[in-house]
Amino acid sequence: MKKFMMLFVALSIVFTLAACGGADTFEIAMITDYGDIDDESFNQGTWEGIVEWAEANDKTYAYYRPSEVSDAAYLESIELAISAGARIVITPGFLFSAAVGEAQTLHPDVSFVLIDAVPNGGVGENTVSVLFAEHESGFLAGYAAVRNGARRLGFMGGIAVPAVVRFGVGYIAGAYYAADELGVNISFPANRYVYLGTFGPSDEVRTRALSWYQDGSDIIFAAAGGAGTSVMSAAEAANKFMVGVDVDQSYLSTSVLTSAMKDLGSAVATALDGFFGDSFPGGQTLTLGANNNGVALPNDFSRFVDFTTVDYNTLYSRVASGAIDVPASHAELVSFFSAQGLTGLDIGASDIQP
Repeated sequence: MKKFMMLFVALSIVFTLAACGGADTFEIAMITDYGDIDDESFNQGTWEGIVEWAEANDKTYAYYRPSEVSDAAYLESIELAISAGARIVITPGFLFSAAVGEAQTLHPDVSFVLIDAVPNGGVGENTVSVLFAEHESGFLAGYAAVRNGARRLGFMGGIAVPAVVRFGVGYIAGAYYAADELGVNISFPANRYVYLGTFGPSDEVRTRALSWYQDGSDIIFAAAGGAGTSVMSAAEAANKFMVGVDVDQSYLSTSVLTSAMKDLGSAVATALDGFFGDSFPGGQTLTLGANNNGVALPNDFSRFVDFTTVDYNTLYSRVASGAIDVPASHAELVSFFSAQGLTGLDIGASDIQP
């Protein structure tokens, strides 16, 4: 085991050197979450934001992929990054809560950016937490899907972490809100709302998604990181649509109707601007939603038949202004249905938060 870990560390160093053009030290480091920087989703969106900012500002950068999904492996990668000179460490994902909670105390002279979570024990003065209103992005996607003609919907989340839960709740709310406006009935049964237990692509995920499509599902929202590519493959095979997540995934497949996006690049740029401009918002938790352009759908509506840019802008302004108060939990979803006079909610609290 010891030899394996030594080999892993050595390979990590070689890989990160290549990522930064051969620099000996790295000022900016990212630790990947469940997947890698080519997951076409959360990790990749964060990494591309770092690369764009660093190259525009002549800063060195690197990323480190932990040996496994565990607090110990995450902390080990953070330590490796700091030993290589990292002054600011960016960690995308709820699973980093414990590792960053410990690292911010062990390294008070290093700054940390934790995306999608708050560190265990609270946000230290050398840390900023960045949260997103994923429920608003999910709402936009669910509304758009139904307005475009979808009537039998499904949701595949990766793991039931808070961000994924919020995506799903918003998606349900948006779908039923649009159905009520149109005066149509939609089907979104509890057995079409699942968590896959993984953020990685697999034949199993593809097979499951394909069975949903063959059973009549019109569209599946895959808030599942890299596992979304397996859903895309199933959608292609069934000649159906799916909804991508985190970043605009339309370039990956013609089966992607739209994507429930989070502006990861701007979040990273804001944090790095602050750090290198001596105005790092340490000790704060920042929430990015429609009111500050932190979530959105892509601007390209060419794959839609019955949903236009004008329709989207109207909806977006209502969400951003708070005219539509989008729910983020099952309890809020039930209240939302009651306040809006909506019916047909079959998905229970234990389905949304198992």
